[in-house]
Amino acid sequence: MKTLSLDQFPSTVKSASWFAFASPPVFYRVAGKCIPWLFAIAAVLTVAGLVIGFLLAPTDQQQGDAYRIIFIHVPAAWLSMLIYLAVSFWSAISLIFNTRLAAMLARALVPGGAIFTILALWTGAFWGRPTWGAWWVWDARLTSELILLFLYLGLMALQAAIDDTRRADRAGAVLALIGVVNIPVIYFSVKWWNTLHQGASVSLTAAPKMASIMLSGMLIMTLALWTYAIAIALWRVRLLILDRERHTVWVQAATGGQS
Repeated sequence: MKTLSLDQFPSTVKSASWFAFASPPVFYRVAGKCIPWLFAIAAVLTVAGLVIGFLLAPTDQQQGDAYRIIFIHVPAAWLSMLIYLAVSFWSAISLIFNTRLAAMLARALVPGGAIFTILALWTGAFWGRPTWGAWWVWDARLTSELILLFLYLGLMALQAAIDDTRRADRAGAVLALIGVVNIPVIYFSVKWWNTLHQGASVSLTAAPKMASIMLSGMLIMTLALWTYAIAIALWRVRLLILDRERHTVWVQAATGGQS
């Protein structure tokens, strides 16, 4: 059986490599094609999740209809932590390999993470009022989630305060990596301390503590917010690429010389 060497393959096949996506021009084009699809998928999933959560899911025996806030609150809380982990990951990549695109990805994720943290805190207050009788308590999980919001805001403020983008990226990366210790605090707070916040309703090691239709609605909303977060991050990365590469030939060609 005759085998083919790499030289016998077309140049497009030989150049197909994941490392090619680290190039800002390539990433810019790929992201531009993905964003409309991601927004469309997010819209469909959001409608499906809200219909299941607010119309089809049954009323909870203990909390009544107040529990329906979980279809927004829980996915937002999950995303607030997941996005920060992604920020820390890309920050570490940018520091280790000194890659421009990784730094831009980290910076682009921060505003979305702040929005989902605010949404988690806001919906949590609406849920806490009928459940605990108070809009806010200095609960371990609530307090650590508030600290997460301060970390997001601190990252944005720090990067905006430094004019040199490379120095701003490095400073933000260091702060992001320091702040990542807060994520396990948020996640394990209900186990480590005596807290008012209820335990996890969904676990990888135990059966769900809610009806299947409730779980499906919450997971669909999680996918919807996740897809939306990716779309927004890609959109912001494209803007950062245009700003930082504005003097290059390919950006001038892509924008018609208007950048």
